[in-house]
Amino acid sequence: MSTVETPSAGPAPTIAGRLDTMLGRFTMYRLILLVLAGLVAYSLLLDVLGWLTFGIPEMLAHLALCLLLTYASNRSLAALFRVRPHSESSLITGLLLYFLFWPSFQAMDIAGVALACVLASASKYALAWRGRHVFNPAALGAFVTGLTGLNIATWWAATPAMLWLLVPGVLLVLYRTRKFLMASVFTVVSTSIITMELLRAGMGLGMGVWQALAQRPVLFFVGFMLSEPLTLPPRRWQQLSLAAVVGVVFAVPYNFGFIANSPEAALLVGNLAAFLLGQRGGVKLRFASSRPLTPSTTEFSFRPSHPVRFLPGQYMELDLPHAKTDGKGRRRVFSLAGSPTDRLVKFGVRTAEPLSAAKKVLLGLQPGDELTATSVGGDFVLSRDPNRPVLLVAAGIGITPFLSHVASGALEERDAVLLLLARSADDVAYADELRASGVRVLVCTADGSEPPRGLDAAPAGNSRLDADGLKALVPDIAGRDVYVSGSPSSVASLRRAARRAGARRVHVDSFSGY
Repeated sequence: MSTVETPSAGPAPTIAGRLDTMLGRFTMYRLILLVLAGLVAYSLLLDVLGWLTFGIPEMLAHLALCLLLTYASNRSLAALFRVRPHSESSLITGLLLYFLFWPSFQAMDIAGVALACVLASASKYALAWRGRHVFNPAALGAFVTGLTGLNIATWWAATPAMLWLLVPGVLLVLYRTRKFLMASVFTVVSTSIITMELLRAGMGLGMGVWQALAQRPVLFFVGFMLSEPLTLPPRRWQQLSLAAVVGVVFAVPYNFGFIANSPEAALLVGNLAAFLLGQRGGVKLRFASSRPLTPSTTEFSFRPSHPVRFLPGQYMELDLPHAKTDGKGRRRVFSLAGSPTDRLVKFGVRTAEPLSAAKKVLLGLQPGDELTATSVGGDFVLSRDPNRPVLLVAAGIGITPFLSHVASGALEERDAVLLLLARSADDVAYADELRASGVRVLVCTADGSEPPRGLDAAPAGNSRLDADGLKALVPDIAGRDVYVSGSPSSVASLRRAARRAGARRVHVDSFSGY
């Protein structure tokens, strides 16, 4: 989903907003794939320069083995289970295993890597619950292979020379996935424990921290393994708790016979904990109908195979297989527009030209067609305290998550104000629902047109939502919880404006443009 930001309807784009817009062109899966591919190329360059000592033939053969086996085994298993293969996921798994196992021409080492690749692919189908795998595939493949004695994961990406590209790559992924806080919790916990162990061994503090970050796979682990979306619990507090637990298991030395301390074991413990915390499984969605909301937006309704548990304001990830890729992968995230008690699951989507491959899939659906929803999550939810007043700011189709709050009745007893930015009156989606909600709605149109009947226009001179404009429209903004939804650039600009206007609590939900 995306919105179109216009200069007269909101504050100027920020650097963060431009970065969000740029990264929003890629799904998280595609971004991780590109970053890992860049790290592979960088590792080959380091070997040529003498910073690594594997040998180019060994590294190329190892890379080919990991990619070919994970790709081929994934497609074979998908055919066996009669599901569509997710090629990007298999390639990511192959690249992860490339960095986990030592490149070698030894027969036993090669057999171990091959086993890890096949096991990783098999785990996505054999160890799955309602369409979602329980364990990180690469970690499971590496762990089981270690138990056989054929090969042991060395996580050789944790090499000081790799840091020059590893650090920016990890930061880019964490920024795109909004997992900085979770990553920080894990990094602080694990690094502190490792450093304390090194201090006891007589190492200095600075060198201990350096050893923990540069020669242990802390950064690679948190950037590409722990943040894997299909094995995380849905809420932020659960993810932070999980990061702390995994950090302890990752760093504390232990040996229980055939099971000893290892990064892959720590991640599997975290995966199991996430599953027990209430990780939501996949669900089949049968297409029911669609309706135009505006000339540029459409609502899609689906009948789920079983009731979907979600909170108003949360999102659902859909698997939208399409023959021709557009650089964003198959999985796309959409805010849920209906009430948790509705029999239908609804999404409001911007469907103006040019259409992405995913939107073409949605528009081409026929009644009865099925899609798979792979996860539900998000923290764009209202406080449980109904006495806390709220300001809801929506840019274009960013109104979608607020419709879930409206449909569920969550705003009926609250002091709520909703500001809606739109290019014109014709682009105001869900006008009937907003009019019937009883919520005070102010509409700011970029072209100055009057909003739909029953909705109020922003007072003359206050249509620009910078800090002064927000404060003029909502004088008590400092005492309200502010929620901002829309395109990445809109959200970044409006969040900054709300902060400058005095808001202390600002929650955001950005749509990356699907």
